[in-house]
Amino acid sequence: MDVALTYIFNDDAGKESLHVKGELYKYLVKVRRHCEGDELSFRSRTDTKNLHTYRVLHVEPKVLELSLVCSELKEIKSEKSLHVAWCIIDANSIEKVLPSLCEIGVEKISFISCARSQKNFKLDFKRFERITEASMQQSGRSSYIEFDTYKNIKDFIDEFPQTKVFDFCDNILNGGAEFDTVLIGCEGGFSAQEKEFLSKQDNFRLSTPMILRSESAVMAVVSKILL
Repeated sequence: MDVALTYIFNDDAGKESLHVKGELYKYLVKVRRHCEGDELSFRSRTDTKNLHTYRVLHVEPKVLELSLVCSELKEIKSEKSLHVAWCIIDANSIEKVLPSLCEIGVEKISFISCARSQKNFKLDFKRFERITEASMQQSGRSSYIEFDTYKNIKDFIDEFPQTKVFDFCDNILNGGAEFDTVLIGCEGGFSAQEKEFLSKQDNFRLSTPMILRSESAVMAVVSKILL
């Protein structure tokens, strides 16, 4: 990991000086042991494309004073763009893999209510954003994952007709495949009616005899395409 690319979110990033207090102060001084003269990178949540470098001027008992050294336009993102359509599963399972999907470089995730999705699952996009922020700061990624929802698979395919579908079939996904959008089912896979509808799409599977959980499938497919 290139430590120079890691950064910290601060809503005042870009100003001539920063005064860091509270939990962030404890993290930077007590945990990371930063002292006078160290340089730290910051981004603002409202302008994530610009990276701001600050130098620590003073370490007071409860306040860390920093001065702006430079600001530069520095976007860090995957070389490829991938939109994942993911049939809704338990939000706890989604949250476990979100940081990794962020680091790998997924650009957008559309959550779809399909026939075998349990209807009581609630998705909290604000919480998803908070979870991915930690991953962004550590990996250096400069953009949030976009999240949205669709009522059913048909609505999504109508909007994104070139979507590739991960399912049980004879076509094995090879390395270097060029995908823009990929659909992955929930636990139990697609219903018979959904399979019939998706038969017109390009379908593929991974080279494994094992049955993957939905979150394992997402991680494996995304890694194969983006890395």
